[in-house]
Amino acid sequence: MNLGKTARAASHTAKALGLSLGSIMAGAVMAPQAALAAAASEPAAAATADAAASAGSYTPMAPTPGIGMPVEGGIGFQQQFSKLGEYGEWIHNSVLLPIIAVITVFVLLLLVVIIVRFNRRANPVPSKTSHNTLLEVVWTLVPVLILIGIAVPSIDLLAKQYKPAPKGALTIKVTGNQWFWTYGYPDNGEFEVVSNMLNVPGQPTINNGVREVGSEPWDGPSHLEVDNRMVVPVGEPIRLQITASDVIHSFAVPSLWFKLDAVPGRINEKVLFVEKPGVYYGQCSELCGAKHGYMPIAVEALPRDKYDAWVLMHAGGKIDGQATAASETDYLPGEEPAGDASEAPAADATAAAE
Repeated sequence: MNLGKTARAASHTAKALGLSLGSIMAGAVMAPQAALAAAASEPAAAATADAAASAGSYTPMAPTPGIGMPVEGGIGFQQQFSKLGEYGEWIHNSVLLPIIAVITVFVLLLLVVIIVRFNRRANPVPSKTSHNTLLEVVWTLVPVLILIGIAVPSIDLLAKQYKPAPKGALTIKVTGNQWFWTYGYPDNGEFEVVSNMLNVPGQPTINNGVREVGSEPWDGPSHLEVDNRMVVPVGEPIRLQITASDVIHSFAVPSLWFKLDAVPGRINEKVLFVEKPGVYYGQCSELCGAKHGYMPIAVEALPRDKYDAWVLMHAGGKIDGQATAASETDYLPGEEPAGDASEAPAADATAAAE
C-alpha cells in the first residue's frame, strides 16, 4: 500500500513539473511575439492619439472686421485676397477708371465748347459742313484702339479665371439648395457639411434648430454668418465643383474674386485660391426663391495643419495628402502630360520597395 501511494505521489509530482516546464517554454516562445505585437501597435496608437489631439485643437476663426465682408459706405471692390482678385482690381483701378475719367472729361469739354461757341447768339449763321474726313477717321480709330487696350488685359483675366486646377489639387463639391449650401469633401473621406444662415436675434426664425448669431465669440456679421463654414486650406489651388439640387443658384465670394453659377444636373468647375488665413463672406447671387437673401456663404481659410485638424473632427474624415503634390501644370483634369505614363510605374515600384 505504501509503495502504491509513493508511486502515485511521484506521478503527480512529475506531471506538475511537466506543466510548469511547459508553461515556462510557452511563455518564452510567446514573449517575443507579444513584444513584437506591442511594438507594431505603438505607431498606430501614437498616430491615433496624435489625430485625436489634433482634431480636438480646432477652434473656428474669428473674422477681422472689414476684411472679407461688406463695409458701411464702401465704394469699389472689397479688399482682394487672391491673385486673380488683385489682377482684376488692378485692371479696374489702373486701366478702366483712368480711361473712363479721360473720356468723361473729354466729352464734358466738348459739350461746354458746343454750348459756348455754337449757341444762337455766338453763332447766328450755322455751319453747313457735312463731312470731315480727318475727324471721321480719328473718332473711328481712337475708340477702336481704346477697346483693344481694354480687351487685352480683360481676355487675359478671363483666361486665367478658367485655367484648370493642377493635378492633385484638393477637390470640394459645392451644392446649392433651397435655401442652404452643402459642402462635400471627396478627397477627405467623403463627408459633407451643411451650412445654414444663423438666426438673427429679435427677428423671425429663418432656420429652425439653428442658433442665433452672436452666441459664439467667433461669429461674424448677421445675415452673413453660418452654423458650418466651408473650410479650405490657405495658399494652395482648390478645385471647386459647383452644382445645385433644385433651381439655379450662384456661389459668389467678392473678396476672393469668385463667382460661378450652380446649375441643377450640371457641374461647373473653377479654381479657388486664398492667399491669407481668414474668414471671407459671400451670398447666393442668383434669384432662387423666397429665401434667396438668407443663404450666405462663409469660407474659412486655414493653414494646412489646422485644416487637417478640422478634417479629423468629422466622422470618416481623412487627410488626402494630395495638395502637397499639386503642380502648376495647365492641362485638363484626368489628362496625363507626355512622360507621366512611363514614369508612373517606376514611381509605384519605388514606393512599393520602400
